[in-house]
Amino acid sequence: MSEVFATTGTIAAIATAVVPQQGSVGIVRVSGSQAIALAQTLFHAPGRQVWESHRILYGYIRHPQTQQLVDETLLLIMKAPRSYTREDVVEFHCHGGIMAVQQVLQLCLENGARLAQPGEFTLRAFLNGRLDLTQAEGIADLVGARSPQAAQTALAGLQGKLAHPIRQLRANCLDILAEIEARIDFEEDLPPLDDKVIISEIEKIAAEITKLLATKDKGELLRTGLKVAIVGRPNVGKSSLLNAWSQSDRAIVTDLPGTTRDVVESQLVVGGIPVQVLDTAGIRETTDQVEKIGVERSRRAANAADLVLLTIDASAGWTEGDREIYEQVQHRPLILVINKIDLVEEGESKNLQSQIVHLKSKIVTAAAQNQGIDALETAILEIVKSGKVQAADMDLAINQRQAAALTQAQISLEQVQATIAQQLPLDFWTIDLRGAIQALGEITGEEVTESVLDKIFSKFCIGK
Repeated sequence: MSEVFATTGTIAAIATAVVPQQGSVGIVRVSGSQAIALAQTLFHAPGRQVWESHRILYGYIRHPQTQQLVDETLLLIMKAPRSYTREDVVEFHCHGGIMAVQQVLQLCLENGARLAQPGEFTLRAFLNGRLDLTQAEGIADLVGARSPQAAQTALAGLQGKLAHPIRQLRANCLDILAEIEARIDFEEDLPPLDDKVIISEIEKIAAEITKLLATKDKGELLRTGLKVAIVGRPNVGKSSLLNAWSQSDRAIVTDLPGTTRDVVESQLVVGGIPVQVLDTAGIRETTDQVEKIGVERSRRAANAADLVLLTIDASAGWTEGDREIYEQVQHRPLILVINKIDLVEEGESKNLQSQIVHLKSKIVTAAAQNQGIDALETAILEIVKSGKVQAADMDLAINQRQAAALTQAQISLEQVQATIAQQLPLDFWTIDLRGAIQALGEITGEEVTESVLDKIFSKFCIGK
């Protein structure tokens, strides 16, 4: 391993968030061969408490030289191999806040432990065979999950639902390789290889890889969320729409055009998908320098969004200004929001909608009255399911690294098929087949480089 991820020695880190005046408990985690000895140096357990694995002891942390009391804590003992890292692990459950956990961590570092690198606890779990790489990445996804659906997908990876099909595909490739190499080594003793059977098996493997690759967009959506920009002319009710949708007063609402001068953001969850909603400044020509900056930011937000909510005022109808904004954003997935529908008669509403039939996805709202939000969320999910923003109903989803490896495996299998079609010698068949086997092994970690491990685990928090 690289110096960044030197996995020797006993490591320690704070395993919980450190926030002033918040959090009732702070945890310092220690892993390594000296973890229990270090705990015995720092922790005093009154009475006849037994230092056994998977027991919780009550006591005090004292400075080993001065015997000064540092904190009243609980000590959790987990002896190898029944621990997260498959090493001896102890956890000091201290009082929350800043000082207690920082002081306990400092004592650990002064008495033989070193500060853990980001992700080093999980890296040790991987290197010691407790987790494969897909499970390790599932842990990172679970920690960073922004919606219940994202958490469930991460748990599926943690439980091995991705690793199992990958291992099966790799095993199938290894079986094919064994058949080919047997013919190379013992050609005279075995019947000829059936090319059609080999091609059929490779096609089955490639089809399964294609199914897994189809989950990539869903994975990206669950991890990064959907960025939605509310755009439109000034005073059409964009801020009212944001406030009604988020059930808060995030944006200032007045009858004066140009009130919103900058992009206002809110975080929501729609159908299990994290949604970042951007309320933008009204787009119009203006001589106000501050408003002009806001308008330009609105245009940039619209162009960067995954989905645009083009909002118009029902009482004003489809105006030239609306048409100009539409022309600027029509290249993006788009929903037309006809707002202030409570200010017009039903006949006027139908007439307005008939004028803009070219916009297929449209809903009506009365944001100031909290009406139409359910219809808006339904329309967003329909856009997502249409494939414009992919989110298939699956219980697992691959990430970019896994997708790259699967793509490489797929390319290698295509090369094997081309080699067979060209009737090249069997030795040539094995070259790309080995490439597919290696690519699949990279996903679970059966074949992985040091640089890949560095990249994966450097994204973890220090205490994980």
